[in-house]
Amino acid sequence: MRKDKIRILHVAQAAGGVDLYIRMLLKYLDKDKFENILVCSQDFHKEDYNDLVDYFEQIEMTRAIGGSDLKAIKAVRKLIRKYNPDIVYAHSSKAGAIARVADIGLKNHCVYNPHGWAFNMRCSARKKAMYMAIERAAAPFCDKIICISDAEKQSALDKKICRDDKLQVIFNGVDIEAYENGVHGAIKRRGLNIPEAAFVVGMVGRMSLQKAPDVFIKMAKKVKDEVSNAHFIIVGNGNQEAEIRKYAENNGFSDSLHITGWVDNAMSYVELFDVACLLSRWEGFGLALPEYMMAGKPIVASSVDAIPNIIRDGENGLLVEVDDDIGASEAVLRIYREAGLRDRLVAQGMEDVHSRFNARRVSEEHGKLFEQV
Repeated sequence: MRKDKIRILHVAQAAGGVDLYIRMLLKYLDKDKFENILVCSQDFHKEDYNDLVDYFEQIEMTRAIGGSDLKAIKAVRKLIRKYNPDIVYAHSSKAGAIARVADIGLKNHCVYNPHGWAFNMRCSARKKAMYMAIERAAAPFCDKIICISDAEKQSALDKKICRDDKLQVIFNGVDIEAYENGVHGAIKRRGLNIPEAAFVVGMVGRMSLQKAPDVFIKMAKKVKDEVSNAHFIIVGNGNQEAEIRKYAENNGFSDSLHITGWVDNAMSYVELFDVACLLSRWEGFGLALPEYMMAGKPIVASSVDAIPNIIRDGENGLLVEVDDDIGASEAVLRIYREAGLRDRLVAQGMEDVHSRFNARRVSEEHGKLFEQV
């Protein structure tokens, strides 16, 4: 290790979006200034970090709260002592709790990024109260908490998680350079049995309560009634898949519904969309939105949590109320019928993703924060 580098030890339990975020962050973080260590759960893959981290450590960390957490805390504390980092950076709620407890009394700084507050999920009042209690109790044991949107910061203040000066907003971003320099057109419509002239409406996200695939499929039925050659793509998997397929079958348009399952090339499917949807019931940020913009797609999204921080209704997308399949269908049909509107939304979206949601900006803002801390 060069003595003039700032050493950062990242702790992460949840893979998925957090994994992608960390890889994107490390890709553009100045390697002349920072040295990175990743301590993560078994859900991560070492080969994904070969050129991104200086050291890679895996320990047992589970999503559920339980007795195994004490073992994880001891393991993380041991690794903090081993590597003696300048900064411990904890990613997401579970790793955030484990890392902050493990770091108590050690001589370094601690940064925490919840990647979306757990207490904002739709869950029982008891669970919400538990998540808030954990966050309030752990907040004193870190120097900064990074919020991925203004809505996330305001939520922390409303719930009295910590003082305002401990919170810093760093908007999420997407790797525009990687996308623009990548392969395009890898997936063809004919490969999914979609006619070239079809009107394609799609969404990227798990088929679970948060992402509201039930609202998407009800919207699809209404659009199909108006546009006979409409087809619908859901990029993802999830526990509501059978229910979604059944609805399409019962309403006579199962041949027009295409569910990809989990894929590692979601953007290749987004390229097939004519309209891109994110109808979430809650959303800490909504990374699919700048991804849609990056691909030049007009957007219909729910007006909830952080989404209005990204989508300005009528400027770079259309906003509808949560659980409003009628409003969603009307917005999609407006884009279908109004070419001028569609072109304006796409043009503004492209401008916004380059100016506001570039991955390089995310890393630069982190770099400044690490140096300040």
